[in-house]
Amino acid sequence: MSLPKEPRQLMINLMYLVLTAMLALNVSSEILHAFEVINESITSSNTSIEAKNEEIYKNFQSKEDDPVQRDRIKKYNDRAKVAKAKSEAMIAKLQEWKERVIVEAGGYEDDGEIKRKDNIDASTLLLVERRGGDTLKSQLQQLREDLLNLVNPNNKAQIAKDLPIKVAEVQKNDNNPQGDWSTAYFYNMPTMAVVTLMSKFQNDIRNSEALILNTLAAEAGEEVIKFDAFEAIAVPTTSYALEGQKIEAKILLAAYNKSLDPVIQVTQGGGAIKEIKDGVGQYEVTASGIGLKTVKGRVSIDLGGRKEERDFSFDYMVGSTGASIQLDKMNVFYIGVPNPITVSAAGYSLQDISVQIDGADVKSDAQAGIGHYIVTATKPGKVMANINAKTEGGVKKVGAMEVRVKYIPDPIAEVGGKTSGGIPSSTLKAQIGVVAALKNFDFDTRFVVTGYEISLVPKRGELQGPFTSDGPYLNKNKDIIDLIKRSKPGDRVYIENIKARGPDGRPRNLNPINFVLL
Repeated sequence: MSLPKEPRQLMINLMYLVLTAMLALNVSSEILHAFEVINESITSSNTSIEAKNEEIYKNFQSKEDDPVQRDRIKKYNDRAKVAKAKSEAMIAKLQEWKERVIVEAGGYEDDGEIKRKDNIDASTLLLVERRGGDTLKSQLQQLREDLLNLVNPNNKAQIAKDLPIKVAEVQKNDNNPQGDWSTAYFYNMPTMAVVTLMSKFQNDIRNSEALILNTLAAEAGEEVIKFDAFEAIAVPTTSYALEGQKIEAKILLAAYNKSLDPVIQVTQGGGAIKEIKDGVGQYEVTASGIGLKTVKGRVSIDLGGRKEERDFSFDYMVGSTGASIQLDKMNVFYIGVPNPITVSAAGYSLQDISVQIDGADVKSDAQAGIGHYIVTATKPGKVMANINAKTEGGVKKVGAMEVRVKYIPDPIAEVGGKTSGGIPSSTLKAQIGVVAALKNFDFDTRFVVTGYEISLVPKRGELQGPFTSDGPYLNKNKDIIDLIKRSKPGDRVYIENIKARGPDGRPRNLNPINFVLL
């Protein structure tokens, strides 16, 4: 086709070509909206999968904490922890790529929306021209291989077929004659589409993580458990009872098999075995006689011609009039705070009652009155609270109660009542410091932040910091004051390595705080 010689016609043709090019490059709002909807759906799915994975991690840890299962489970739990660490690291890298592309495309609006969702230059520059896509491809491939190496080699081939993380080679075409992976996925792609694609990769990682976890759980369950030690255990439902009440206990042989019922004989303490079901015997006796009672017996089981026998023993207290401890807060003593309790014993004067707890300090609460005490505990675990009463024959024990001793739970680090998300820059600048908030805790106590590190990532610019504070304040350190003053909407603020100390004196490592300034 020859070019027109008339200048006017030549100009019209050139304008037509430019318009055609502009139309070709324009991405409709409907398509961008569709990408937004898909991205929201994928993000929601990622959150759900993450929650399910976390339950598996907790299940692994609880089994490892069980002395009976520790040796069998630990190696699988260790692999699960590797899967979590590597998956989290790669998801974080993908999140960083989202932010880099968005910032390159123009950043965010004041309401947090992406400014240039249709921008096609940012992804092309960062991921194609600067070869960021090649790095991303290599990292995804490495993660796939790392996850596959965590499972039994016999299962690896099948898991490899099902593992969602797949970095397939792309076909060559006119637009991508070299068959380049980065070009195929990111060349001239709108910012919103790239963000959605990164979310899809994160979804693949979460699903792959779930598949590996379930495989490890199945492998742990298939491993044969061999028992080479046995122990008779008697677990009473109560250690204190009044005359006429029933005392029940579960008696079993540790490392038992549900298909093998043991033979249980009670040799001291009276009572009888009501039934033996699934390897567990149910013991029952009617309490009689005041004082400490001991039940003894023998458990035996036939293991295919080999007979194993073990003795068992447990104690319980029988009282004539009853005695009780009322923990005014809950059935636990917390270290570092005064724990108020109220003690009573029917038939005895409150002046004649006292409390003795090994491993804890007990003092009368003069302000609350007779029968009220303050317990100060120092070591986590369990303590036995013994109730004593003065009688004509001297001081005797009339009751007891086992109480748990715990550390005060960790507080939550906050600034302006928030731990993450968006926060107006003016609100951040008005804050005095980092607060260690102890929420939903029954005792009146507080934690003090003893230090932290703060960094700023400008919307356009390099990381500033971290700067360290040896206290909770944001307005005491000149570097931190200057950092907050020059922060602007679109910047990201990270407060990490937050440490706090509570009334028990133990240093605590608290959660990080991440903000996007609005």
